[in-house]
Amino acid sequence: MKIAVYPGSFDPITNGHLDILNRACSLFDKVIVLVANNPNKSSNFSTLERVEMIKEAVIGNEKIEVTSDSGLTVEFAKKHKATHLIRGLRAVSDFEYEFQLASANEYIDPKIDTVFLMARGDKTFISSSSIITMAKQGIDVSKLVPDSVLKRLVK
Repeated sequence: MKIAVYPGSFDPITNGHLDILNRACSLFDKVIVLVANNPNKSSNFSTLERVEMIKEAVIGNEKIEVTSDSGLTVEFAKKHKATHLIRGLRAVSDFEYEFQLASANEYIDPKIDTVFLMARGDKTFISSSSIITMAKQGIDVSKLVPDSVLKRLVK
């Protein structure tokens, strides 16, 4: 069984994230969405809320598991017998950070590969922070996030 981990803060998850996730599901037997639990970072939503939003957004997809962890992603992947990490790229500016992260992960465990999936053209501008900013300004973001996120943003 080919298992991949798709790590991120997902604060909140966007339709861009879901596109990457669904495409990863076509490549792997199982994809574990790993919500980063970083107590040193302030988040718009709690870890539990982020996990719940993702679970609601992917309901019915048996290939996807959603969980959270505060440890190193590579250690989590090893513990769950994953052989790949999934990372999404929106623009060239993402690549430098992601390349450094992939190199660090490779140093920790060279048996775990990073797979980069490019965002589709209509989703390159979507980021969790831009969603929050637009929503706070009253801009309709319903086409950019799943319903599970939209209902919480409206609150």
